[in-house]
This record gives sequence, structure tokens and C-alpha cells, in this order.
Amino acid sequence: MAPQVLRLYQSLERRPLGKWLFSRLVCLKAPYFSGIAPRIVELRPGHGEATIAHRRRVTNHLGTVHAIALCNLAEFIGGLTTDVSLPASMRWIPRGMQVEYLAKAVGTMRAVATPAFAPHEAAQGYELPVEVEVADPSGKPVFRARIAMWISPRKA
Repeated sequence: MAPQVLRLYQSLERRPLGKWLFSRLVCLKAPYFSGIAPRIVELRPGHGEATIAHRRRVTNHLGTVHAIALCNLAEFIGGLTTDVSLPASMRWIPRGMQVEYLAKAVGTMRAVATPAFAPHEAAQGYELPVEVEVADPSGKPVFRARIAMWISPRKA
């Protein structure tokens, strides 16, 4: 699947509204993410970026972007980055996530995901930590996540 997702992204990214369409297609495949309306900025093996706009549906009672919206953004871009980074013979699933809330999240949030190391083929499963940092429009980090991705061979 990894090559399919990357090929789809690469075929759409340079077209008008291509990144928006790719983001919507991901949300059709995984409908839960539709609630935050994420937008892909960049996606390649080892690196992913996405944004969410600060709008009412992701706002908490304090007027800031809700903590769980930030978690959803982290899982969205962390999962996609993992997916396009894997060898075709491997698959992934998130096993856990540790988060830090660093500052009030106001404005459009930009998340950057980076795996701790390049995923590789293996006969047994292994854990791949994926670091995600979310920053506000000024570039100030407001949230950090470390997602434990379980990487294992695809079933025949």
C-alpha cells in the first residue's frame, strides 16, 4: 500500500487543488479525520507536513485549538508519513502516543512528522517512533507527540 499512497500523492500534488483533493481522499478512507479538515502541505518518505485551520469545530471553551484536534492532526500526518516511508512488504498501526502541550494553540496549526529512523524490512515486527511537532503561525511549537508505530510484515 505504501507505494500506492505515495504515487497518488505525487500524481495530485502539482495539480490545482491536488493537495486538497488528496487530503479529502484520505479523509474518505479514514472518516474520523474529516472532523479536523486537515490539509497536506508536503509528503515524502521520512517527512510529512499538514495543517488545520483554527475554526469553530476545532475550538475549545478557551478559544484555542482543542488538545484532541492537535492529537488528531499528529496521528493524521504521522500515519501518512509512516505509510509513505515503509517498504511495500511492511505495514503499520499506531500502538500509542505520548503528548506534550507546550503553549496555547491559536491560529492555523502546522504539524511536521519525522520517523526516528528509516523503516526497513524485517521478518519480525518492530516499533518505529514518529516525532510530530505542531507550531502556530509564528513558528512557535505548541504541541509535541511521539507516536509509537508498530511495523510488521504484511500477511501473504
